[in-house]
Amino acid sequence: MISFQIDQLYDWINGLLWPLFRIAGLVALAPVFSESSVPMRVKIGVSVAITLVAAPLIGTMPDVAPASWSGLLIAVQQVLIGMALGLCMRLVFTAVMMAGEFVGLKMGLAFASFFDPATGANTAVLSRLINLVAMLTFLAVNGHLLMLDGLIRTFDLLPVGAPLMADGWGALLDWSAQLWISGTLLALPLVIVLLTINLAMGILNRTAQQLSVFAIGFPISLTTGLITLAIVLPQSDDFLASLFESGYQAMARIARGFAGL
Repeated sequence: MISFQIDQLYDWINGLLWPLFRIAGLVALAPVFSESSVPMRVKIGVSVAITLVAAPLIGTMPDVAPASWSGLLIAVQQVLIGMALGLCMRLVFTAVMMAGEFVGLKMGLAFASFFDPATGANTAVLSRLINLVAMLTFLAVNGHLLMLDGLIRTFDLLPVGAPLMADGWGALLDWSAQLWISGTLLALPLVIVLLTINLAMGILNRTAQQLSVFAIGFPISLTTGLITLAIVLPQSDDFLASLFESGYQAMARIARGFAGL
């Protein structure tokens, strides 16, 4: 006759439940997994599947009843850790979309926007295009697998039930400061070219005032911007790969900050 005690049942539940909360928190905000086009059932299924694979690799869980105030506190902690790590990688793609906003503004495409379900707001077409390129590059370099590997490694650095230190949130804020820098660097080649075109149009307007600069300036800026974008965008994979690598390192810093290391 097979019998088991309530403590054994808690061990089985905790071995899957606590890691699931941290993994689900990351899936809720991480790029690729958190896209609005992905159904909620798929997100839950992916979280459960990752948990089943990762559970044997994780150490022992705290001996806490899941339906207790201590268990609720641990659940909230795991969700916050996962969401902080997912937000860290989401900021990488926010910088990419910001670069698209910069370039679209200089090209005269600021009015060309549509509702983006991923952000819940109107997004420039060019920003969405660059974001899709970055997303494909992220998948091509197995960035989603490296992100999950970094998440699983946090269980060794920050075990379930360990107290959270405030340094982790400080590390997340420090990483968010790189948002403007990374977006500007990505858009810098196109912005320089388009600023040069605008400067030339301004000089032409002063020297040949009989010409309608506003009539010829927009087609020239748009055409030059599209040509430059076609040249620069295929060469941006190295920059994007380095940006992803910086995101993985930021995840490690956030985890160490939560652990107080």
